[in-house]
Amino acid sequence: MVVAVNLSAVQFKHFNLTRMESSILEQEKLPARYLELELTESVTMSNPQGAIEIMNQLYEQGARMSIDDFGTGYSSLSYLKQFRIYKLKIDQSFVRNINSDAHDKSIVATIISMANNLGFTTIAEGVETEQQLDVLYQLGCDEAQGYFYSRPLPVNEFEAFV
Repeated sequence: MVVAVNLSAVQFKHFNLTRMESSILEQEKLPARYLELELTESVTMSNPQGAIEIMNQLYEQGARMSIDDFGTGYSSLSYLKQFRIYKLKIDQSFVRNINSDAHDKSIVATIISMANNLGFTTIAEGVETEQQLDVLYQLGCDEAQGYFYSRPLPVNEFEAFV
């Protein structure tokens, strides 16, 4: 099972991030392939060249990177192709009304198509109903997360759930 961890702007810009990530994985005896680091668009776009350098270092250590809340920031497609990511996370603001809003559905379909063409996996966040899930899978979305599966859980309940 892969564990996804959101990195804040402050954490991502920390001068020692790659060393800390490596140290934590070593301490926990967790192979890097089981760690996914999520960055929001805004974090990556505040300094794209710096983000590319850090992402490359994390990638070389084996961490998997994803862009969270995709479609809500100011991504440049020219940078998107340079980021060492494997997954785009479709923001819940587009998923929420995917059954009733043709624009949201079109935006999600476009993100999925673009991601597929770039070789990225897609995950939709904020899935709450089976109908949303059905539309997402019809559009070719690879993964989904949200209250449809489970609300956030304390550690002991999560372990039982898994």
